[in-house]
Amino acid sequence: MKPYYDHNGITIYHGDCLDILPELEPVDLVLTDPPYGIADKWVGGFSNKHGWSNAHKQKRLRNSWDISPSHKVFDLILKLSKYQIIWGGNYFSLPISRCWLVWNKPERGFSLSEAELAWTNADNIVRVCDSNRHSDTREHPTQKPVKLMKWCMSLSWTKNVKTILDPFVGSGTTLVAAKELGRKAMGIDKEEQYCEIAVRRLSQDVFPFKEMK
Repeated sequence: MKPYYDHNGITIYHGDCLDILPELEPVDLVLTDPPYGIADKWVGGFSNKHGWSNAHKQKRLRNSWDISPSHKVFDLILKLSKYQIIWGGNYFSLPISRCWLVWNKPERGFSLSEAELAWTNADNIVRVCDSNRHSDTREHPTQKPVKLMKWCMSLSWTKNVKTILDPFVGSGTTLVAAKELGRKAMGIDKEEQYCEIAVRRLSQDVFPFKEMK
């Protein structure tokens, strides 16, 4: 299986994760933000700030791929990894968990959600990350902030994981965060244009990481 990109411990595969996951070796952590399957409910923001104008331009493409993954995909994810963090976990049929992660978006009054939830398989407590929404440079309609993904990798039970997988890598935020933290990571996406964006983002210089407090 030939990678789309492979450099310094970061690998990207272009294709359907349902086909690629069975070919991969086990990893320590799956950190991902799958399509939620809510394209029919999504309207975007009402301002040109925070990338909403870009999101509107990408709406047709988003609606073409915003289909919930099958149960088989989640079964593969759970079998392939020791730990899982799945954003949008409240939209999927996953086991009961007491350790949910919350992304609190301080800005108020938008037509979009003021928080998002991630399901985890950790036997731990609920944690909350305060992080602003995206800048107008975002390149994916559901792009998460790098700060949020680095926080996910720096929890008490994830800070020592060495290998990370994102089966729905999109524009590559999980991989960028892993690179900045010096972790090995793999990503999969079936949209080639997003693989290209991820590669470009990974080619940008990374400044030394300062330990989170």
